[in-house]
Amino acid sequence: MTRDFFPEGAAVAVLIPEPLDRFLDYKAPAGGVFHGAFVEVPLGPRKVIGVVWGAGGRFDPAKLRGILRVIDVPPMRTEMQAFLERAADYTLTPLSLMLRLATRVPGLGTPPAMRKLLRRGKGEPERMTDARRRVLDVLEEYGGAGFAAGELSALAGVSSGVLKGLLEHGALVQVAAPKDAPYPRLDPAFAGKDLSADQRTAATKLREAVRSGVYGTTLLKGVTGSGKTEVYLEAVAEALETGRQALVLLPEIALTVEFLDRVEKRFGARPAEWHSGATQAERRRCWKAVAEGGAQLVVGARSALFLPFRDLGLVVVDEEHDGSYKQEEGVHYHARDMAVLRASLCSAQVVLASATPSLESWANAEAGKYARIDLHERFGTAELPDMGAIDMRTEALEANRWLSPTLVSEVHKRLVAGEQSLLFLNRRGFAPLTLCRACGHQVGCSECDARMVEHRFQKRLICHQCGASKPVPVECPSCGVAGKMAPVGPGVERLAEEAAGLFPDAKIAILSSDLAETARALKARIDDIAAGGADIVIGTQIVAKGHNFPHLTLVGVVDADLGLQGGDLRAAEKSFQLIRQVAGRAGRAEKPGVALLQSYQPEHPVIRAILSGDEEGFWRAEADARRAANVPPYGRMAGIVVSGPDEAAVFDLARYLARNAGALTAIGAHLFGPAPAPVARIRGRFRVRLLVKADKGAALQGALRAWLAGVKLPRNLRVTVDVDPQSFY
Repeated sequence: MTRDFFPEGAAVAVLIPEPLDRFLDYKAPAGGVFHGAFVEVPLGPRKVIGVVWGAGGRFDPAKLRGILRVIDVPPMRTEMQAFLERAADYTLTPLSLMLRLATRVPGLGTPPAMRKLLRRGKGEPERMTDARRRVLDVLEEYGGAGFAAGELSALAGVSSGVLKGLLEHGALVQVAAPKDAPYPRLDPAFAGKDLSADQRTAATKLREAVRSGVYGTTLLKGVTGSGKTEVYLEAVAEALETGRQALVLLPEIALTVEFLDRVEKRFGARPAEWHSGATQAERRRCWKAVAEGGAQLVVGARSALFLPFRDLGLVVVDEEHDGSYKQEEGVHYHARDMAVLRASLCSAQVVLASATPSLESWANAEAGKYARIDLHERFGTAELPDMGAIDMRTEALEANRWLSPTLVSEVHKRLVAGEQSLLFLNRRGFAPLTLCRACGHQVGCSECDARMVEHRFQKRLICHQCGASKPVPVECPSCGVAGKMAPVGPGVERLAEEAAGLFPDAKIAILSSDLAETARALKARIDDIAAGGADIVIGTQIVAKGHNFPHLTLVGVVDADLGLQGGDLRAAEKSFQLIRQVAGRAGRAEKPGVALLQSYQPEHPVIRAILSGDEEGFWRAEADARRAANVPPYGRMAGIVVSGPDEAAVFDLARYLARNAGALTAIGAHLFGPAPAPVARIRGRFRVRLLVKADKGAALQGALRAWLAGVKLPRNLRVTVDVDPQSFY
């Protein structure tokens, strides 16, 4: 790759990850600098990290401040710069904020920490003992690799005195080496699993795509338990064999530990990790190894897309339908779409894996933009569960009870048979609402227009918008009457309380994101359940994400109607995906499974589609409805939120935007609003929404940019643009 070189004193344009939406000119340092180099530059009294983006020239070089130093890391590749520019243009994000995503690594500008290692020297000990021989054999076995003294002592089974003697004779030497150890090499031929005929066909197609060395996207659709992971790991193996890097994105940190174990069994070593649960030292190690080509495979969260891959050949987006791939704070982007963009710029393949794909991916496959591979059967002897609905209108249910007699009877049968049951309710905590029965007051958050959720295990009320919490009140905050505060509605903690009363001898486990301290703690809990450590599992949507419980034969969806209401255009799609995924936890081993849905409207089209198993019919019907309404993926949308501490000022600005929307009208777009957001106040800021709707081929970004360009914002007001919004809160 040829790079422009700027000699000493030349003016260069530097982009810095600060809230300045422009390039800054600096003088190239002594020795010059290459295009893409990471540099340290002065910004006022501070020193900041930046990237040389190209030639400067707007100012007289003699009047420019100089680059302080060039950082000793590989320069940013041109396709990475293009990716950041294209992503910024699509999401209407300042390029400097996109760069921030690509440089969120601690210690990037500091020299690597050093440690002392022992290596084989040229000398020989005067007297060779068994202990000394073991030390030298270890060094020979590992090909001259250096070891910390403690590591070498442990591997050879000797005392520190033995090492000291070898040092004195020159048989060992002490050297300084970077503290960040290299990643072990992954072996693509280490331990490939026996695949079914269905899996082998799919794996062969993916391997051929990766081997081609050109861009392409494949939707890998397989029923739950069909072995999609083993199939796409074969694509990873092909990338490694061809000397290219691979990235696997997971929707939840909680899945990382289990997945890393699977990778280690397949390739003989653990890959690099990139997610918020990794330590700062591990993130720095990963970033630099990715840039230098030393990390063959990265497993991470959506932000791993912004790592500086040297030669990215494959991106896998596992559970590609999952809503957590959409970043909805700061830079608004969807990792699935950004994965496709990134791969297209570096001639890589993308695999979108899901049992219940997003309508966007389904539609792209239907239109021929993506290839599609289907896995129709579960791996081995496992079969898909039988599906049924429980009509709650005909069930005799006591007050403050949520488990129907029919579902309770089915759980009893599993307890007698020594099998596990899963009760699914997508509500964290004990109760979604705390109400005063004296005056009717509902306890809300003081900073948000949201009710506070009772978490009985923590003995607190928590706001799920801003995270604020306070003790559960004994007296009503409004009328002051004591003893009248009552929880209303169920969460998983309340469901567990009900189950404990109905099944006093059963071992009950709760799986909920707010109850797991770390990913490893959650992994340990899941392993315990899988080994039979619980009779009844009660969980939120976290249980739907790829976990395998071989003893689980019954899934009960406590409130199948929960996601069907509201104005979300994706409500039906999300409910269909979630319930199908949860139902797929049942019967994943030899014993057959059953999934039962408690519903007050079992005739609802979504419930009928889930029960019938006609997934293609559901997608076609959903696609027809979206196409008729001209909404994504057959139309375009952008959400605009105006926010600030003063409600009147927020509405005034929103109305001004609505009155001056000529740029939108010019492309035939429609503007709806302004209107208070469904959650009208978060963290003390009032929120007003506008919604832009346009045809599929409309130049939406350009119109939005022209519309907002002339608006001068007061310091305390903010306008946030979300192209392709996934939620409308």
